Amino acid sequence: MIEIYNSKEKWLESRFLGIGGSEASAVVGLNPYLSNQDLYDLKLKITIQQDISQKPYVVYGHKAEQPLVELFKLDYPQYEVVYNDNFMCFINDKYSFLRCTPDAILIDIETQQKGALEIKTTEVLSSMHREKWDNQVPENYYCQVLQYFITNEELQFVWLKAQIKSDFGDGDIKLTTKHYYFTRENCKDDIEWLKEKEIIFWQNNISKKVEPPLILPNII
Repeated sequence: MIEIYNSKEKWLESRFLGIGGSEASAVVGLNPYLSNQDLYDLKLKITIQQDISQKPYVVYGHKAEQPLVELFKLDYPQYEVVYNDNFMCFINDKYSFLRCTPDAILIDIETQQKGALEIKTTEVLSSMHREKWDNQVPENYYCQVLQYFITNEELQFVWLKAQIKSDFGDGDIKLTTKHYYFTRENCKDDIEWLKEKEIIFWQNNISKKVEPPLILPNII
């Protein structure tokens, strides 16, 4: 199911109705910025979401998103690309609390298969941070990819385009662009695993207002 909100305010309010793509990793302790207990508190409005919309890295990511989508269109002309600029939300047909907001929808021109595009901008602050992008994506972003498949069963593939920025402090800024391709078939076990965890979290914790045991992310 697809739902379209006609304002940012209505889209933000809808986030209390379920678990979004960027939040899914918190359910399973794979989000370095948000624990499962933090997510519980936010959904029940025990705490208020901090407004980070004016943080420089958030502003940068927001403004860079559409140009990066346009670059993807140039690099991958085999797809029809529809940029999501109207707060479109994917909602699982059976479990309406499983949600995801795509950056863009993709249609393979030859096969007509449907997919999606997720855009990420990040600044590398250490060699350890860079390693998380070597032939893989960080676990919290992988969960976000899985959420695409969970919320829209028509999607057969997802591309994640990452712009990785290194600022050496001397005016020499290096940008590395990477593309990661995921298919429903190759991710099917992980899709079912994450989906089950989210259902349990929502039905046993959020709906019943029972705080979950804390799951801490791995610190590497």
